[in-house]
Amino acid sequence: MKRLSALLLSALLLGACASSGNATLKNIDLSEVKQYVVEGRTTKQQMQDKYGSADNVSFTDGGNEIWTYRYSEATSHASNYIPIVNIFSSGHDIKTKEMVVMFDKNNIVQRFTVRESNSTEKVGILGK
Repeated sequence: MKRLSALLLSALLLGACASSGNATLKNIDLSEVKQYVVEGRTTKQQMQDKYGSADNVSFTDGGNEIWTYRYSEATSHASNYIPIVNIFSSGHDIKTKEMVVMFDKNNIVQRFTVRESNSTEKVGILGK
């Protein structure tokens, strides 16, 4: 019986998290990025080599290219796993990291930023 309980608890804990996006961003912060990315010096190819493909690419009116990298991790609330209770109230805590890099016309980093945000998504009858 203890073995079954441990197995169910392990399955619950492993299934409680989900992630999406560029996993390279998972454990970095602005100070770490500043050690590698230098405005006016770091090239587009160096960014590609270090962080991979951007999740989104856009352009400014002036023709500068903007790369956006994103990583999100959602952790389920405990109430999601309680029968009947989860109908009324369930949700996720969501941690998101985003790195935005703007390149000049010579493919050199002109500006960049890294930001983190935390949010909660609530669902169910009482979740709103």
